[in-house]
Amino acid sequence: MKFFAEVEVMPHKEILDPQGKAVKLGLQNLGIEEVDDVRVGKQINLTLNAENEDEAKEKVEKACKKLLANVIMESYSYKITQS
Repeated sequence: MKFFAEVEVMPHKEILDPQGKAVKLGLQNLGIEEVDDVRVGKQINLTLNAENEDEAKEKVEKACKKLLANVIMESYSYKITQS
């Protein structure tokens, strides 16, 4: 079966986010002063084959922990749907 996974990786709230700070400054330069904070992360979309949803979750979890996210500095979440 084919599954589609949307993975979101974000820096931990306690970690300084220089990209987020740069975006916030850019927004202020555009006259958008109402933004209090910006956090920049990444979205990764995977299409994978698995026997069932549990196996798909195991594969995505392994990919997140070992490759897609630096778990010391980043958190991740994902949503899996059958495609």
